[in-house]
Amino acid sequence: MVEGVDPDDVADELYEVPPEDFVAARTARQDEAKAAGDKAVAKAIGALPKPSTAAWLCNLLVRSHREEIEGLVELGDLLRDAQSTLAGDELKALNRQRSQLVAALSRQAAALGRQSGHAVSTAVSGQVEDTLRAAMADPEAGRALLAGRLTTAMSYSGMGATGARADLRLVHPPKPAAERAPAPKPRDGSAAERRRAEEERRRQEAEERRARELAEARQALEEAESAAAEARAAAEEEQRAAEAADDRHVRTRARVAELAEQLAEAEEQAAEADAGLKRAERRRGTAEREAADAAAVRDAARARVAELTEE
Repeated sequence: MVEGVDPDDVADELYEVPPEDFVAARTARQDEAKAAGDKAVAKAIGALPKPSTAAWLCNLLVRSHREEIEGLVELGDLLRDAQSTLAGDELKALNRQRSQLVAALSRQAAALGRQSGHAVSTAVSGQVEDTLRAAMADPEAGRALLAGRLTTAMSYSGMGATGARADLRLVHPPKPAAERAPAPKPRDGSAAERRRAEEERRRQEAEERRARELAEARQALEEAESAAAEARAAAEEEQRAAEAADDRHVRTRARVAELAEQLAEAEEQAAEADAGLKRAERRRGTAEREAADAAAVRDAARARVAELTEE
């Protein structure tokens, strides 16, 4: 009998797995629960939906940068409270901080994806940003993001966040959230107030769009700077290789010149040796002839001595 499977641990584990590996990992954990004899847990595990790429990136982001995500959700609370209490400049400052934080966290999510071998498209990055903005704008969406078990990206339409409610506790699943009451209409119903509300909505949408474009531009700049740095490093490496090759070339030519000089000296010494050998040969020939002549004179002298002795 296999030891019992903790469903919460399984959920936390599976929603960190890349989407392409999710089904296989879920099946393996479901089989473990079946082997442990817990059919209810096995069924609950089998019902866990596969996350989208954007949702998976958000889950990774929560695990790697939880403090920043908690800060993002907290900033959303501050912005909601500030709508009626802060001055315009203070509210604008908070909005700028929100845009900067969303853009920075979106880049972090893309970096986590690349570290896991996934190229993150502009569309997926946009979904991640939408999810982060929804978590700021809606408390329930913030809790869902912090749970780290999103299955789809979320978005905020001004009437509440839409997308997967990802607080997927297997043993005690959360009850569905009650439908939100429609936003109250302006008390006086004046056209001017409705027009101001519409202008504010458009202004916020334009600001969010600019923030998104700025984040994309900054990411493109970072990628371009990284590529330029890599190119500079490659050029420097090639320069070092060229300098090393030039140094080897100089040293080789110097060695060739040195060997050529030594060869010339050796040839000169060989020529001198040849001349010396020839002179020695000539002297030897002369000495041999002189020795032969001396021997002939000696032999003649001996013969004369012998002849006189016999008389």
